[in-house]
Amino acid sequence: MTQYTVSIEQVLGQDDSEIVGVLGAPVHRAIVAPFQALRDDADKAGFDLRIVSGYRSFDRQLAIWNAKACGERALLDSDGKPVDFAALNNEQLAASILRWSALPGASRHHWGTDIDIYDAAAVADDYQVQLTPQEVADDGVFGPFHHWLDEHFATGAGYGFFRPYCQDRGGIAPERWHLSYAPLAARFEALLTPKVLAKALDSSGLQLKQTVLAQIDDIFQRYVAVPVDLYPSAYANRLAESDLP
Repeated sequence: MTQYTVSIEQVLGQDDSEIVGVLGAPVHRAIVAPFQALRDDADKAGFDLRIVSGYRSFDRQLAIWNAKACGERALLDSDGKPVDFAALNNEQLAASILRWSALPGASRHHWGTDIDIYDAAAVADDYQVQLTPQEVADDGVFGPFHHWLDEHFATGAGYGFFRPYCQDRGGIAPERWHLSYAPLAARFEALLTPKVLAKALDSSGLQLKQTVLAQIDDIFQRYVAVPVDLYPSAYANRLAESDLP
């Protein structure tokens, strides 16, 4: 089995040397084969599994964060509805951003192991995927696809993929569309700590920097760390083992 080197630079989205663009979106090369296997299963069930978002660099995540912190991009509540930017203090603003968007350096999309997905067979070619709770609800346009995926994962046929944000733990809103490739994501997650994240943010042009750094430990636990028990059982107790692919 191919062994992949992981580094702090990759964890933080500052090294894209393992990223490839063969799945219609940039991803880590390690997930190409398992994703294609999952896509083949979906195709047999009548779905067209596609990636709408893959790898995202630190700088790209920083631009997203800063645009939201400056009121240039919409803020959404837990139901996906707009939030009044002017009514928020700095702490509330940071929490509102974090509900749907990761801090730069803390996004699992930095690793190339995590993807946002949809069923292209359910919509017209010109449909603009929004990644909202309404789309993936049981009665939403992608509801049948995600119901199938739930059942498929339950049989153990996920090829290493799982949903890191399947539960609302008071931090990141549930993202049914977000899949993570556990065998490699576990190794990246083992390298990411509050100290590593704080150092990267402190040297960046992050808006709300002091507000974020003042509560970095709490933010890390609520919005960054994924509980071990959410990983597929084969990887749940092996987050830092070197024999993972």
